[in-house]
Amino acid sequence: MIRGIVIAVIEGFIKLFSASGRTDESFDQREYFQHYGFTSRPLPGAEIIIIREGNHILAIGSDDRRYRLSIVEGEVALYTDEGDKIHLMRNKTIHIVSGNKLIADIANEVDINTKAAKVVATTSCDVTSPAVTINAAVSCIINSPSVLLGGSSGTPRFLVDERMIALYNGHTHGASPVPSQQMSLANECTVIAKGG
Repeated sequence: MIRGIVIAVIEGFIKLFSASGRTDESFDQREYFQHYGFTSRPLPGAEIIIIREGNHILAIGSDDRRYRLSIVEGEVALYTDEGDKIHLMRNKTIHIVSGNKLIADIANEVDINTKAAKVVATTSCDVTSPAVTINAAVSCIINSPSVLLGGSSGTPRFLVDERMIALYNGHTHGASPVPSQQMSLANECTVIAKGG
């Protein structure tokens, strides 16, 4: 068993490594054996464990103390040299860190079951779907200075309904008549979604 230093790792049907070993010892494009369901490609300079039996040489593990996370007993983590990580922590907590982007491609369904969920987006939050349903048994609160709804007409609609039209069209200022410019369902009240 030899402790070596990675020179390069080459992807392929058989993953290969090149490394330096003991003094004046080198290994060029030998098999890098890995666990089923897990693959990694260590950087040059990482440490690698090599097994040699005659001319049969293969690597069975690697480590890189330059980037390895410090974790406590019982924890597990995946990490990269760029600082991204998936950390299975104590107290049944999972911490995911991505320095740029997190992508999930799910073929069919996503189910999230939890007591409370929160999304904080500092710039924007977009949801695109043919249909969206929100079931709120107690309340649904929208804190925004303006709520606009777009419909099949392509024109944004303010969220009001016929009650607002009746209130506006029937209101007077003292003895003055009702407004001469009346609100209508088509122009000011959305037919796509109505207030409850």
